[in-house]
Amino acid sequence: EEPVFLRKKITLLRAFSLLIGSMVGSGIFISPKGVLKNSGNVGFSLVVWFACGLLSMFGALSYAELGTRITKSGGHYIYILETLGPLPSFLFLWAEFFAIRPANSAVVSLAFGRYLLEPFFAPCAAPLAAVKVVSLLGYYTVLTLNSWSVSWSARVQTALSIVKLLALALIIVPGMMLLAQGHTENFQDAFDRQSLVLDKLPLAFYAGMFAYSGWFQTSFVREELIRPERNIPLAVIVSVITVIVGYMLTNVSYYTVLGTHDVLASPAVAVSFVQRAFKSLISVVPVLVALSCFGTMNGGIFTFSRTLFVASREGQWPPLFSMIHIRRHTPLPAVMLMFPLVTAMVCIGDIYHLLNFFSFSRWLFIGLATLGLIVHRYRHPELQSPFKVPLFIPVSFTIICLFTVGMSFYSDPVNISIGCIMVLSGFPVYYLLMHRFSVIAQDILQTKLSSFSPPSDYLTHKLQLLLEVVQQEIKTY
Repeated sequence: EEPVFLRKKITLLRAFSLLIGSMVGSGIFISPKGVLKNSGNVGFSLVVWFACGLLSMFGALSYAELGTRITKSGGHYIYILETLGPLPSFLFLWAEFFAIRPANSAVVSLAFGRYLLEPFFAPCAAPLAAVKVVSLLGYYTVLTLNSWSVSWSARVQTALSIVKLLALALIIVPGMMLLAQGHTENFQDAFDRQSLVLDKLPLAFYAGMFAYSGWFQTSFVREELIRPERNIPLAVIVSVITVIVGYMLTNVSYYTVLGTHDVLASPAVAVSFVQRAFKSLISVVPVLVALSCFGTMNGGIFTFSRTLFVASREGQWPPLFSMIHIRRHTPLPAVMLMFPLVTAMVCIGDIYHLLNFFSFSRWLFIGLATLGLIVHRYRHPELQSPFKVPLFIPVSFTIICLFTVGMSFYSDPVNISIGCIMVLSGFPVYYLLMHRFSVIAQDILQTKLSSFSPPSDYLTHKLQLLLEVVQQEIKTY
């Protein structure tokens, strides 16, 4: 009864909530251990946290300019495709689908399950099997929500963003109160040189950048944003500054109350913090942290489904995944595609091994995307972008990303090599299959949308009927 396409439902407030909800997730509650372990001491770990925040701001500003230059959704994928070409964009899509995104979702899901169950088993650790079952239930709930309604997904994200900021405040306030009372003993010899582990520094940055990751999420839903030229830069700047301040204060609170030994020994840093500083809230804060992780899962599914949707529309993914539910107006096939891989990684994965495994590929392609901004400026000097950053910002960000990726081979050769092999395995797939997908996609695009007929592929046709999905009927970019 009405045209089938993705509506513009993301306001400035929802964009801000999407960014806050994606950045403030499991990272700040699990990454302090990884940053401290791989940096060596309190002082240098705080330097790493601030440097990661500054680097995230550089990347976010670069992506904000890309979002005003390139009007399609899809995030990293579409930026690499439009600036560096189809091969690197397909390699990103391949690595993102089979490694980066399922590993990232598994990390957040496991953190959700651990924190939700921790109060029920304290002072003992929650059984691993129970953690994994609860993690999967949380992930499937978010999957269902995103399949059902774009508006409800956005509303839940806004509500959970408030919960996330409340959870940070409940950690920051008691820590700052103790610090004001003179409890500075855990900051003695904060920059002890003997404890430095410079060879593990890239892994410390990976852990820190994982906590900040999410600053790029508005680029995935660009076509669904209201007034994107104004709202993308504004939402990015305000949200990243908010998160940097919040993370620095949270880490100072952790160290004020726990100290280095307790941070390294804790399987759930926020729970250990509350046990020591705020016993009356021992059962409240872990639940708030779990809800925070739930919001990050919601944002991740919401945005990555748009990457698959756009890749299918561009001819680099099967045509079924560029289709939209006829009543819900959600990219249902793209939303549902991830759950088998995430389920497998939750069942077999360990948080910190997964973290190093997917970080290599993620930061390699983010560095290539900002390199693409430099290339796009050079190729299109006549293009007047409504938002433009100084050239040294994308140049610095690209160099640091690629340097950190290179150094990580020395820091964790096994997991990083697995990630590299995963990326390289996309080469034969690209040359064997991409031509067929491209031909099918071009046939669809050349069909009059008002009289669209299903693809000839039998399986695609049957799945289309089963899921009640059709091709987008209105161009939104």
